[in-house]
Parts: sequence; C-alpha cells; structure tokens
Amino acid sequence: MSAYNTRMVDTITVVGAGNVGATTAQHIAENALARRVVMVDVVEGIPQGKALDQWQSAPIGGFETRVTGTNSYEETAGSSLVVITAGIARKPGMSRDDLLATNARIVSDVCEQISRTSPDAILIVVSNPLDVMCYVAKDVTGFPRERVLGMAGVLDTARYRAFLALALDVSVRDIQAMVLGGHGDSMVPLISYTSVSGIPVTQLLDQPTLNSIVARTRDGGAEIVKHLKTGSAYYAPAAAAAQMAAAIVRDEKRILPCAAWLEGEYGLSGLFLGVPCKLGRHGLEAIIEVELTPSERAQLAKSADAVREPMAALRARTA
Repeated sequence: MSAYNTRMVDTITVVGAGNVGATTAQHIAENALARRVVMVDVVEGIPQGKALDQWQSAPIGGFETRVTGTNSYEETAGSSLVVITAGIARKPGMSRDDLLATNARIVSDVCEQISRTSPDAILIVVSNPLDVMCYVAKDVTGFPRERVLGMAGVLDTARYRAFLALALDVSVRDIQAMVLGGHGDSMVPLISYTSVSGIPVTQLLDQPTLNSIVARTRDGGAEIVKHLKTGSAYYAPAAAAAQMAAAIVRDEKRILPCAAWLEGEYGLSGLFLGVPCKLGRHGLEAIIEVELTPSERAQLAKSADAVREPMAALRARTA
C-alpha cells in the first residue's frame, strides 16, 4: 500500500456520490484519514458539486483533507482505500434480493475500473445486497480476501446497541455487543456476548424485551425506509464505513464485525459473512472465532444459507 504513515494515507476514493457516499466522504475528510478524498459518480456534476461544498466546509471544520469530485476513475488512481457505495437504493416494499441483478452489474463495472487504476487498494463494500456484492467485488478484482471487506456488522451492531441503550436508559458507550451473519433478516445478534459495562444483558432485560430488540434490529433498515418513503438509511451506514476506514488507515487493530470471505472459519467456506474481524493497515488481519451457543451456531448456519441463495442465483444468471 502507498504513502502510509501512522495517521493518514494519500488518497481514499468513495464510489457513489449519493447520500451514503457523500456522507462517508465527509466523515473521512473530517477525520483526516487521507490527504485527498475523491468522490466518483457516473452522474455529471453531482460529485463535483458535493465535493466543492464539502471542501468549503473545511475552514469551519478545521480539516485539511482536499475533497474533489469526478466522473473519471483516472483521478482516483493509486488509492489506498476504496469505499464502494454505488448502486440503486432500496425502496419501500423492495427486498434486498430485488437489488441483486442491477447492483451486481454496477459493482462489477466499478471493480473493473478500480482494479485497473488502484490495483493495491483495500475495498470496503457498502452496496446491497451486501454479502453478495462483496463476492462480486472479490471475483471481479481478484483481490485477496484481506483486501475485500463488507460493511454490515458494524452498522447492525450500532443499531442493536442503540436500541438496547433506549430500553435500558444508559449510555450507548457502555453497551458491548456484536451482530454476526448476513446483512438483513438473517443477521445474528449475539445475546450471549452482550453486556453493559461487563454486566450480562440477560441480568438487566427479560427475554421478551430482548427478543423485541433483536427483531427491531433486524428490521432497522426497513423501519427507516418506511419513514423516508423515497430513500434509505445513510447517516449510520456512512459512520460505520468511516469507522472501518479509520481502523485500517490508523492500523488500530480494532475487532469489528465485518463481512469477510470465509475459508473454514465457523465451519463455513466460500462466502462472505459477518464475523469478528481484526482490522489494521493491511485490511483483514485476522478472523476471530468465538464460541457460540448451539442456538447462535444454528442461526449462523441459517444465515449462511440465506447468503448462498442469492449467490447461486447470480451465478446462474452469469453462467
């Protein structure tokens, strides 16, 4: 990877200048993760205008990261990190699988360009359906699994922690939790590893309340879509992607739940699934295997099956 110091890289690219992409770019700039942030989008004028607006906020925010927008991947050349948010957004009544064909084509085109202009980049995929789009990215680029990660578990865990904080009336900072599995209805919140300042959450909330919080977490994205009607979540997804970027750029060795390509971990292989990952300057540095209860292990296996189904459908289309 190029131009690493302890706090910053030379260039980070965000593909897609919609709500998620633009907000991610702003987070990255404000946190000084790169000397330059490039937003690229196929729509002429959108990345340029949003980037100019963000750069004009630099004197107020006190950051020096130069934000630019472009419709050409040539300006992204040599990026150390690429966050892929491109794709159509989920609309009311639309399942994640409905997004499959269109977003697979979009992500495939993006990855062809990235592998050409930034062959050493680490990819953070945000596009949905997340786990399958990670597979597309890895397949098209040929990058090793260490350099292709999906943003899902960080977001799902944040939602889980936020709802727990509301139920308990405590600070979100005191809630330790992790959500594994696929991004969507089959996600697996690990109640056995959920605590509040070390106190098991099962000592603080009864099972029916925990079940309702888990259900709301699974429907977290759909709940927002229902409110917005013409859009989907972007503040929390962007914050989650930026947290992963910071962990990589700053070599923080954070243990975060991310979609990673499994090669036997948790008894699973040949798919991307949310698992505890150690993130550092080389991307995925380790997958942490934790002991699961029989119920959690069964849920994780079921989640893997839910991811394999659209993967098989995509392979059938492209065969």
